[in-house]
Amino acid sequence: MVVMSPPLPARERPWAPKLRDSPMLWDIARAVGGGPFHVVHPETFAENLGAMVDALAAEGVAGTVYYGKKANKASAWLRECVRPGAGVDVASVPELVHALGNGVRGESIGVTGAAKPEGLLWLALRHGCLIAVDAADELERLAHLGETAEVLLRVRPPMAPASRFGFAEEALAAAVRRCVELGIKVRGFSFHLDGYDPVPRAELAVRLIELCQDARALGHPATKISIGGGIAVSYVDADDWARFEAGRGEGWFHGGRNPARTYPYHQAPTGAAMVTAILRHDALASRLREAGVELLLEPGRALVDGAGFSVFPVLGAKPSGEHLITTVAGLSMSLSEQWKGSEFLPDPILVSASPREGGPVRTAVAGSSCMEYDVLTWRTVELPGAPRFGDLLVYPNTAGYQMDKNESGFHQLPLPPKVVAGDDGWQLDTEYPIQEIR
Repeated sequence: MVVMSPPLPARERPWAPKLRDSPMLWDIARAVGGGPFHVVHPETFAENLGAMVDALAAEGVAGTVYYGKKANKASAWLRECVRPGAGVDVASVPELVHALGNGVRGESIGVTGAAKPEGLLWLALRHGCLIAVDAADELERLAHLGETAEVLLRVRPPMAPASRFGFAEEALAAAVRRCVELGIKVRGFSFHLDGYDPVPRAELAVRLIELCQDARALGHPATKISIGGGIAVSYVDADDWARFEAGRGEGWFHGGRNPARTYPYHQAPTGAAMVTAILRHDALASRLREAGVELLLEPGRALVDGAGFSVFPVLGAKPSGEHLITTVAGLSMSLSEQWKGSEFLPDPILVSASPREGGPVRTAVAGSSCMEYDVLTWRTVELPGAPRFGDLLVYPNTAGYQMDKNESGFHQLPLPPKVVAGDDGWQLDTEYPIQEIR
């Protein structure tokens, strides 16, 4: 008896199916030369960013939404971050240079990362970036670089005492005092929490407000707290996810490769609604206003939610027991949840050049390398017909970490290009916009 998993269709923004069903998708496929490619949609990113900025304003809270750049490497997002109330969060020299080169001013850039090389600290100081400091020795190195540093001190969350990130309570108090001696300005405090629950974020934020008030007593201009990222995203509807989780087993996956854990593909609240939930818990918004403290956010995945998809040309399909294995051009590393020991679970969508006969088929989807583990989709998903050479397989909503975090040039294959789509057509994503300025 064939064991079949239920459908797990992705939530999509209106632009995505419109483009997918248009001749433009085929134009792009021909132009990039037969390999995989990623499509990104800056207007959707701008909508997500605007909604979060508006969520702060609606609660009367001053703050900044920094795009967590590590979520996706496209340049197109950066050009949306030059608006008031927005910025970019970076953790390397190339990321910082990329943001600066796309018009983001230094004072709108936050520099994070647990251990920063000298070059990153020097460049951040030169451009007036806000630097999140994770350890005492980094303060000493900052002081010797000859510029006045403005920092956030990263707090180790009490609920994660074994974390390698942030200052423990006693070390934090010592760091605040040491900053006075070094002439470093403590602008405030930051933290990052795993998971996607608004409540612990709000409760720890209240503690950071108290830390700001204590730091002011020592002369620091402590008026900012950052609650990091972890703003939730829902890829699929609640009923579909509940049905999937309730029945999931090895029989749904090629080779029995049922992942032990996955991203929570449905959750609530998400995006700007989660920001509002954080602000309303424990009267956080009023506490921020009363203390004169700004709230900083560092979302990544949540800002690119719905703002991109990935396309893999089909090379062929063959039987494997009771299902097919479809092979596509490119590698699974260009569509990845491997860093979570999982795969990207929402259903891919077959775009065919010609009508199909014979009815639905079930298939796993493999990359074109010689490695057994190079599989995009172990789960046997249902397609409306058997894929053929020249068809396109589209994975929806992949801009948040999936499309470039683990990309590899294995087999000397080029990395899939990113294509920027808009109402007036498409163009390749360019690293810097200088050539576009007239």
